Amino acid sequence: MKAIIIDDEPLARSIIKEYLQPYTGIVLAEECNDGFEGLKAIQQQQPDLIFLDIQMPKINGFEMLELVDNPPLVIFTTAFEEYAIKAFDAHAADYLLKPFSKERFDKAIQKMLLQKNNMAQAVAATALQTISQQSHRIVVKDNGKIKIIPLQQVQYIEAADDYVKIFTPEGHFLKKKTMQYFEDSLPPQEFIRIHRSYIVNAQLITRITPYEKDSHIALLTNGAQLPVSKAGYAKLKTVLGI
Repeated sequence: MKAIIIDDEPLARSIIKEYLQPYTGIVLAEECNDGFEGLKAIQQQQPDLIFLDIQMPKINGFEMLELVDNPPLVIFTTAFEEYAIKAFDAHAADYLLKPFSKERFDKAIQKMLLQKNNMAQAVAATALQTISQQSHRIVVKDNGKIKIIPLQQVQYIEAADDYVKIFTPEGHFLKKKTMQYFEDSLPPQEFIRIHRSYIVNAQLITRITPYEKDSHIALLTNGAQLPVSKAGYAKLKTVLGI
């Protein structure tokens, strides 16, 4: 097995390397200081296993996983116990709370190997569907680069086949998620599903005008005109108090 360590603490990385020495079947391919380096290493090395810290500079471990199309097996290593449930929701092989002993590390390796045998490579396929939104930002890839979009910059979201278009003052960005995902994840008092193909930032609506039977048009501060379905209009009236 090929492994990568992603942790911003040199001491933590050295402990993992020391504990890995007896496992001749696990080859350490690379060690990384943050999520950006980790993402690049995963793309280049295609590891079977990563040891992943959560709280790191720039982007955290969960956000990094969200940008990996087919995540490898993951053993989380962190000093924060409150992330345990979220880690296992991401199908983590195990969750090591720092500082951890060699005995606890060995148990994590055994659990990981068992999971590998039972599940093959189907481990972190549902990588934490709400963490970015709960952090008040959305992480996307833009021409091979990682871009972090604060929620307050999101004007509206439009369905685009298997992707969505996220519109901001800088332009629009694609993300491979569903409209239902964003409807469930975004703050419901701020972002409203006004149409099967549109979610809008309610604070940017300047006017709602009738269009055809049972439908309306929402005018935004940026000049955009978005269709509003009958169900979407009912949601708008509830949220906006009209």
